[in-house]
Amino acid sequence: MNTTVRLKIKKEVDTPTARKILKLKGSLIAGSFTDIIHFDDADESNYIHYFTVSFSQKEAAIAIIDTIIANEGLEGIVSKI
Repeated sequence: MNTTVRLKIKKEVDTPTARKILKLKGSLIAGSFTDIIHFDDADESNYIHYFTVSFSQKEAAIAIIDTIIANEGLEGIVSKI
């Protein structure tokens, strides 16, 4: 069974922060959690990035997301929803 993981990401970020967000998404793809991460507009200032992962891998994907958010200082820019 699959489940969807959603991230709310601010649209307006500087170049170093954009690279950190790409690192987060790249880590999820490199970790074989997904092949593609989709995104939609949430509102004027945020995107929703989402991907489907198997239920058994969801906790591992969330752990990677939490680790990168904390290590890269992305609190307030990237949040799980």
